[in-house]
Amino acid sequence: MGKRIRVQRRGRGGPTFRAPTHRRVAPSKYPPLRDGVKGAIKGVIRELVHDPGRGCPLAFIELETGEKFYIAAPEGVYEGQIIEYGEDATIQIGSILPLGSIPEGTMICNVELRPGDGGKLARSSGSYAMLISHTPSGAIVRLPSGKTKVLNELCRATIGVISGAGRTEKPFLKAGRKYYLMRSRGRKYPRTRGVAMIAAVHPFGGGSHQHPGKPTTVSRHAPPGRKVGLIAARVSGSKKKKTVRRRK
Repeated sequence: MGKRIRVQRRGRGGPTFRAPTHRRVAPSKYPPLRDGVKGAIKGVIRELVHDPGRGCPLAFIELETGEKFYIAAPEGVYEGQIIEYGEDATIQIGSILPLGSIPEGTMICNVELRPGDGGKLARSSGSYAMLISHTPSGAIVRLPSGKTKVLNELCRATIGVISGAGRTEKPFLKAGRKYYLMRSRGRKYPRTRGVAMIAAVHPFGGGSHQHPGKPTTVSRHAPPGRKVGLIAARVSGSKKKKTVRRRK
C-alpha cells in the first residue's frame, strides 16, 4: 500500500514540518508611516539580538518619540549608536530615509516595495541594493539579483549592507548543524531523493536504475501525491542558446 509521501505529510501541518516560530524575536519591519512628520528623528540602537532561522542579527531601535521596532542590522552598527530616521536624516550607516532623500549611488538595504510595507527587498545576510537614479516615474534601484526596479520615492530604506556577509561560505562540517538550521526554518532535513525510493512511496521511485521514468514537470493543479518535481515549470531541461543568423 505504501505510505504518505512527503508532500502529503507536509500538507497536514504536523509538528514535524512546522517552524518553531514561538522562538522568533519579532518581525523585522519599519514603524507605520505617520502623517505630518517632517525632518529627522533621532533614535538609539538598544540591543543587537540573534533571531533563530535568520542569517543576520536584529537591531532593536528606540526612537525619541517612543516608538520601538526591530530591523535587520546593517554591517558596522553597534549597541548605543545614535541613528536618524526621516527624510532629512544624515547619510550614514544605519540611517533610515525615503528613497527620494537618498543620493544616487548609495548602497541600501531593507528596501520597501511599497510605501509603508515595512521592508521587503535586500534583507538577507550580506545583501544590498543600490540606488541608481531618480526619475519622474520613481527611483531606479538595482536589486541584489542584478535586476533594476522602479520604486516609489516614498519607500523607506536603510543605509548600508546587511550584516553577516560570507555566512554561506563557511561549511557546516556536520550534518547536525545543518539539521538544526533547517529545523528552525521549518524544513525537513535530510531530504531523500524521490528516485531513490520504491514505486509505492513516490511517483519517481522504482526501476533498476535511479531515473524518474516520466516527465518531471507537473501541473499546478495536480493532486497531492502526484505534485512532485518541477511544479508548473515554464520550461524543462537546460536552456539552449539561440543562434542569430545574419543575412548576407
